[in-house]
Amino acid sequence: MGVEKPLKGEIVVSFTGLGAARGARGPLRPGLRGAYGDAKAKDRGEPMDIRKVGVVGAGQMGNGIAHVLAHSGYDVLLTDITQEALDKGVGNIRKNMERQVGRGKMEEAVMEAALGRITTTLALKDIGQTDLVIESATERETVKQAIFEDLVPHLQPHTILTSNTSSISITRLASRTDRPEKFMGFHFMNPVPVMQLVELIRGIATDKETYEACHAVVEKLGKTAASAEDFPAFIVNRILMPMINEAVYTLYEGVGNVTSIDTSMKLGTNHPMGPLELADFIGLDTCLAIMNVLHDGLADTKYRPCPLLTKYVEAGWLGRKTGRGFYDYRGETPVPTR
Repeated sequence: MGVEKPLKGEIVVSFTGLGAARGARGPLRPGLRGAYGDAKAKDRGEPMDIRKVGVVGAGQMGNGIAHVLAHSGYDVLLTDITQEALDKGVGNIRKNMERQVGRGKMEEAVMEAALGRITTTLALKDIGQTDLVIESATERETVKQAIFEDLVPHLQPHTILTSNTSSISITRLASRTDRPEKFMGFHFMNPVPVMQLVELIRGIATDKETYEACHAVVEKLGKTAASAEDFPAFIVNRILMPMINEAVYTLYEGVGNVTSIDTSMKLGTNHPMGPLELADFIGLDTCLAIMNVLHDGLADTKYRPCPLLTKYVEAGWLGRKTGRGFYDYRGETPVPTR
């Protein structure tokens, strides 16, 4: 499984400025597509026709998701809490597409057409007018809950809600909305334009039509869907994060240093990146958040986050996005910090 390095200067913007949960929700106004168009498709046994997708969060994952959606012909509405975050997100999309053009993987005309399909907004309520919403905010359940609760009053009846969460309960997030049957997990891998897998996670109430509509989107993107049950961290991170956590324990206990651990896993198991380098790429705060979900959700001590991982996060050494993690990225060449 190959992983390309992120562009220099690429950032992660967290969607963290939302307020607390709102009060009671009023009824939604019926729309023609919800009352007629989608009903006809359902009668024919066809997936819902998704044309416009709202992406919440313009950080590393959100702008990557917007990138592949626009490239595949979807109209994309991208939102974040500041104009600076949106500008940086769209800028990163352009840089990544220009890199694809330079490598002969995309024509310049295709790039310009794709960029033309992306619009931005600072108003979260605007996202409610799309056919599919993909929430890609920071991996904090309270933030995600607040986003969905703020969105609900503005949704069209047919709109499908999804979360790009890598670990949080889909059933629990769905319960904070008015449409648990139209809610599911839509977990892309990082970097989104490169990685081929998308995990699709049903909540306990997710209906067949919602799953099929999301599966059809994955196919249109040219990616492969893997169906996962709604258990902590799903499939990929249930396996990957404990390995990374064990690598941190190996460092913490002095079994090996950063270089020896990463070299051993790259040359000894043919991994394209060592586990500590990969942790820096993912973000140490994200790794810690997922390990906490595993530890809390499964109540097994084997998922206890390594104290050294916690210490790095407390220090603000989160990996590539902050310039320091298990490697120091502030110079020309990354240097191990331990």
